[in-house]
Order: sequence, then structure tokens, then C-alpha cells
Amino acid sequence: MKRLLGIGAAAAALTYFFDPENGSRRRNVARDRVLALFRQGGRKATRAGRGVASEAYSLKQKATHMREQSKAQPDDVTLARKVETQIFRDADVPKGKINVNAENGKVVLRGEVEDPSMIEDLEKAARKVLGVREVENLLHAAGSPAPTSSS
Repeated sequence: MKRLLGIGAAAAALTYFFDPENGSRRRNVARDRVLALFRQGGRKATRAGRGVASEAYSLKQKATHMREQSKAQPDDVTLARKVETQIFRDADVPKGKINVNAENGKVVLRGEVEDPSMIEDLEKAARKVLGVREVENLLHAAGSPAPTSSS
């Protein structure tokens, strides 16, 4: 019985593929589909391999760069600009009334502010900047005398 079914299926396939009117087209379509299946299978495996490799590289990079690398001490101009960027973020800080200088990692803040509590806040913000070794705060409140440098 199985043999008879097998012979019947083979005869149907031969009739289908060797039909005088459409057999040639059917054979070409079947050939193209089989070849495409093999090509796509190879691409999918390659894509999956690339995805795994990419993910592994990503994890390695994240692990390598978890901590920020220590950087060389910035030059004085760069350090002063970094401090200015940090302390002038708040819109309430009087940008035109504060002078920031840096020399060998020491930052000097000079100028006048309206709010006396801002003096300490600006000094704390300056100390947080990477590369600042010391902060000399010569800021003063409006109406009070300016402090003099200790050096």
C-alpha cells in the first residue's frame, strides 16, 4: 500500500513538472525557491552569528569602560572654562560680575553676588570640577567689602 502511494505521488510530481504547457515554468520556479531557501538559510545563520558577536563586543566595552579613566590635569584656560561652565549653569548666577581664574589647578573666584548664600554654593560647584585642586573664594555680597587674596 505504501509503495503504491509512493508510486502515485512520483507519477503526480512527474506529470506536474513535465506538463507540456507549464512544466518548464514550474521546474524553474521550484529550482529558484530551493536555491533561495539555501541562500537565506546561510544569511540568517550569518546574521545570528554577527548579532552574538556584536552583543559580546558591546558587553566587553561596557565592562571595560565602567569607570571613567583618569585624565591628565587640564591646562589653566581649560580648567577655568570648565569651572565657568559648571558654576554658570544656574540662571540666577550673575555671569558678568564673577571672574574665574585658574593656575596649576588652583581656581580663584572673584566678584560680587546679590545673595550671600550663593557664595558657598559657587565654591562647592567649583570644587566638584575634575582637575580642581584648590579653590580660593574671593566672592563677596553686594555692599560688603571685597576680601583680599591670602597669597
